[in-house]
Amino acid sequence: MTLKPRGKVSRFVPKRRRAPAQPIHLKPGADPAVRQALKSIGVPEPVPFSPDPFQSEAVAAIQEADCLVTAPTGSGKTWIAVQAISRVRAAGGRSWYATPLKALSNAKFNEFSEIFGQDQVGILTGDRKERPEASVIVGTTEILRNQLYDAMHQGETLDTDLVVLDEAHFLGDPDRGVVWEETMIYLPSRIPLLLLSATIGNAARIAEWLCAIRSQECRVIEATQRPVPLYPVFFHPSGTLLPLLSGSAPGKNRMSPKVREYIRNEKSQRWAAAPGQLPPLGEILRVLHHFDLLPAIFFLKSRADCDHALELCRESPVGGDPVQKEALYRRISEIISQSPHLKHHRQLWHLKHLALGAHHSGQLPAWKQVIETLMTEGLLQAVFATSTVAAGVNFPARTVVFLNTDRFNGVEFMPLSPTEFHQMTGRAGRRGMDKIGFAAAIPGKYLDIPLCARLVASPPSDVLSQLRINFSMVLNLLLSHPPDQIENLLMRSFATFSLMRQSDGPSGSQKLSGARHRVLIQEFNRHLEFLKQTRFVAEDGALTRDGLWASQLRVDQPLLIAEGFRKRAFPESSPALMAAVMSLFVSDREYDDPLDRHMVPQELLEAVAVVRSVLKPLMRDMYDQDFNVRPLCLKPAIAVYAWASGRTWQDVTALSEGAEGDLVMLMLRTADHLRHVVSLTKTFPEAAQTAAEAIGLLLKEPVMLEIA
Repeated sequence: MTLKPRGKVSRFVPKRRRAPAQPIHLKPGADPAVRQALKSIGVPEPVPFSPDPFQSEAVAAIQEADCLVTAPTGSGKTWIAVQAISRVRAAGGRSWYATPLKALSNAKFNEFSEIFGQDQVGILTGDRKERPEASVIVGTTEILRNQLYDAMHQGETLDTDLVVLDEAHFLGDPDRGVVWEETMIYLPSRIPLLLLSATIGNAARIAEWLCAIRSQECRVIEATQRPVPLYPVFFHPSGTLLPLLSGSAPGKNRMSPKVREYIRNEKSQRWAAAPGQLPPLGEILRVLHHFDLLPAIFFLKSRADCDHALELCRESPVGGDPVQKEALYRRISEIISQSPHLKHHRQLWHLKHLALGAHHSGQLPAWKQVIETLMTEGLLQAVFATSTVAAGVNFPARTVVFLNTDRFNGVEFMPLSPTEFHQMTGRAGRRGMDKIGFAAAIPGKYLDIPLCARLVASPPSDVLSQLRINFSMVLNLLLSHPPDQIENLLMRSFATFSLMRQSDGPSGSQKLSGARHRVLIQEFNRHLEFLKQTRFVAEDGALTRDGLWASQLRVDQPLLIAEGFRKRAFPESSPALMAAVMSLFVSDREYDDPLDRHMVPQELLEAVAVVRSVLKPLMRDMYDQDFNVRPLCLKPAIAVYAWASGRTWQDVTALSEGAEGDLVMLMLRTADHLRHVVSLTKTFPEAAQTAAEAIGLLLKEPVMLEIA
């Protein structure tokens, strides 16, 4: 019998050898209008500090009412918080400063420790718990929200006299905005609320909502002027800088004639690179250096682009002052001496010899901290970063460079919103170090030039309610409220308020708010009924014994974990296996890579098999009733088990076949889930003790490393 090949049969055709790429050399040039702006570059004369009017107004306002401060990035909002905290401390009170990021919490902890004294400042981020009884607490908003849950359950009031919510525009974040909204709803009105935010389009409406639910005035203090003026430029592929906007109508965000001509002339829209590839970033960097536009932050589309960008600059190093180079070498040596993992980092050469770095979520947190430290200290020429660096991290530069006008939201790439764009350009121009900042648009496949021009002068985006129901929320509210009171509590949502305030017919956003309110009530009742079916809630709406301890599992999938403990499916005597099994509920990726099960430890296979078997009925019921259920993937558990069992970081990285930053995040999130298991000490003492030991096995270098 003759075997026939499947599919098409293609002849072997030898590939043509491509001629070696010719080196690209850009000739620096600048339009007269740009040259005029370049003359403004310089360091402003030092002057004694004097607060801006909006800062003084905010300090006065928070003494009498709640206060929402909305101002451009880098305008000095933290100074307002420091003054408010100082006043509270002088009266013997305590303050809570909440941020959206652990990295930002760590930075504020260090900053406030220098201001108020190390013994006066504590930090609560999950990963860190230091001096929780201090007069100033810095932490993530999730921790603050959880403290409010506990206070409501115990019938107590939160032990603080001021709450500061930094980055308050996170209220509109699709993933985490629910935490901000819950915090604002649950916070007792006796505690003054200071909200600090980038510019918000509907700040007045948010203040009205807060006034309505807290029964006290909320004053809006707005500042619209950037502390350092911004000049947008267009980087022509020839190497010439053009004004992006027309000088005759800068407020109308009209593109300059030469940029319009570039868009019309398709032949001119070419870099010496294949479509989809990066332009000659080394030469672009050299042009920026020629015009004294460094340091710069290049916002790129992906992690891979950030890493590849460093290689594109290898042959085009820009000049540098010998004294600065020596300072860079010395500082790098000081920092990386704290971690053997950083001494052999693949991008260390670029950092030392080119003064360039890449910054993205795929890297070790310690390496990102190295980049942030060197950039903040003015020792780097440029950083290639994804847009995540724009939020919350003090990362200033003279110029920000755009190669794309979209951003990955976790599901798909979407066009930048005005708020996102302003956050990114907010890094351009260092207060006290620059007289002017620049935003440079680099044309390419993913840059919408007209959109970029519109965003420069676009008003900030409105913030919409993102409150949504989940099992953890319902369990925790039932700790202290009967179901009918919870429905009234949901009536206090920002979505409901927006609907009730409509006047001349609902707008698109108001219709959305009304629909969201109806969905909230329906979703609450749907979750409540399922909790009754699974015996976490009694028919009268009160938590059962299982519901009481399950409410302490403030994680994404509390019911599955609670069911695992209820059915004794977890390995309660092995810390490494406990960590591995808990990682099943952490990963939100679906792994379909084939696994050689002969390479997986038998004890891990057996432990995971037990968990899957026990939880299968509940997962099927949740799926049938349209609740979100993620598969329990084995692959992340293999990496967690290996790390908790003492394998080297290099071995674990190879096992995971992923980026180091993703692996660190897996370990940190697993440790966070284990902390919630530790809270079950009274009900499951052996499991709680095992979980505590498992945390120690996960949180070791390089997963946990603080760079001084």
